[in-house]
Amino acid sequence: MDRSTDHRSQPGARPGPSRRTDAERNRTRILDTARTVLEQDPDASMQSIAKLTGIGQGTLYRNFPNREALVLAVHRRDVQDLIDAAPRLAAGSPPLVALRRWLDELGSYGRIKHGLAGALNSTTRERLATEGYDPVVDAMGTLLRACQQAGEVRADVTADDLLLLVGFLWRISPDENFETRSSHLLDLVMDALRRPAT
Repeated sequence: MDRSTDHRSQPGARPGPSRRTDAERNRTRILDTARTVLEQDPDASMQSIAKLTGIGQGTLYRNFPNREALVLAVHRRDVQDLIDAAPRLAAGSPPLVALRRWLDELGSYGRIKHGLAGALNSTTRERLATEGYDPVVDAMGTLLRACQQAGEVRADVTADDLLLLVGFLWRISPDENFETRSSHLLDLVMDALRRPAT
């Protein structure tokens, strides 16, 4: 092949599909590893995250120029996963079951948030809380309204009310008892939401 016709060899040529796929795969691996590492050690360094991911520091810094950018990306992906879970659960389960399963996912997010909180300064934490609030409430509201339309949940509860009711998820210590305690408290919340028998 004439090299003049091979765009892969031209300076400034756009990366091909395989290179983009590799870059996306690296980014996903970095976020997965960072999420686990920062949950366990909020002070973990970029170097340790790169090493555990199995990539060079150059690759890490090309994706995330500094530590705060990496932690922000981890938080934002977790929030997006939570938002995306709502329509998926609604499509595959009865309304009340979908809501409860989504609240379980919210609980998992709350546990992870405990670990990551120490890796962010207070200003960044407030910014994340603000930007994530409306999308999370909207996702919760979609599931809650489906339950209300099915006549399974009392009509006087809003998504904002429900978010306040499950606020304990941010306060339970993320220890070995977290899942048991959060599950029990979520059962109580679900019982309180049910439409009174007539």
